[in-house]
Amino acid sequence: MNKTLSKFRGRLALFLSLGLCLTTLVACGGPEAPTRESRSTSTTAPAPTKLADGKYPVQQATYNDANGEYSLFLLNTPPGTPSAFRTTDLQMAQLTEAEVSGGQQNYLQVKGGKAALHLSKDSKLEYVHNVTETKNDPQTGQPQTVVVRQESSFWTPFAGAVAGAAIGNLLFAPRYYVPPVYGGGPMVGYGGYGNSYGQAVQQYQSRYQTPPAAVRNQQANLRTTGRLGTSSTRQPASGSGRATGSGFGSSTLRQSDGSSSQVDRSRSRSGFGSGRSRSGARRR
Repeated sequence: MNKTLSKFRGRLALFLSLGLCLTTLVACGGPEAPTRESRSTSTTAPAPTKLADGKYPVQQATYNDANGEYSLFLLNTPPGTPSAFRTTDLQMAQLTEAEVSGGQQNYLQVKGGKAALHLSKDSKLEYVHNVTETKNDPQTGQPQTVVVRQESSFWTPFAGAVAGAAIGNLLFAPRYYVPPVYGGGPMVGYGGYGNSYGQAVQQYQSRYQTPPAAVRNQQANLRTTGRLGTSSTRQPASGSGRATGSGFGSSTLRQSDGSSSQVDRSRSRSGFGSGRSRSGARRR
């Protein structure tokens, strides 16, 4: 009995040793995980945020001319819905006099899946401008357009005096707008508008003889490489360094009540409705 038990224990120890060796060989001899190459990344806009129909107060708004994407920070979104709303399909309209007199603040209206941003005439969107260069792709050797730096400024679509009652009436109905030409400082007005984004782009191109920055960047398959540097533009002296679009000539960049609102920086990365530029770095 003792001899049989001793033989059984010896064989069990042998099997365990063989199993351990086999496991070690598989672990050591397996192929190495491939190293991920560092490649440039496209600036194509991600899938838009889904949002149920409704009316949502807007605390922050940003426009990026890399791809024409709007990023909004909303309040009172339904449970389970993120506060950040991102889309490249956004209409805009100015708040009516009745809304302003009633104390209505900026809001996003979603109806039938279409989103429209309603703003007071002096509200600002943070404008992110992408400075580009043509460089050779290190992987293929072919030239490509890449973002080398981003600049942060402000765009006030509805600020200033409106030229003509007909244009004024159009401002209160949601339409597509494209910013004026970026000039390194705060931007007032718009470069083109229309009932469709294509019409707004066509009007812009007829005026400036070139497509808007977002369209040019998308056509060039704009890409980013490495870590981008950022800078914030300062408020220029009156009459200099400001891009101005159709129908606007006022230099007033404050809220309609004459005051500048300040957003909690711990919750917002841009001064929506504020006349002061950010000096901090913005991550891409």
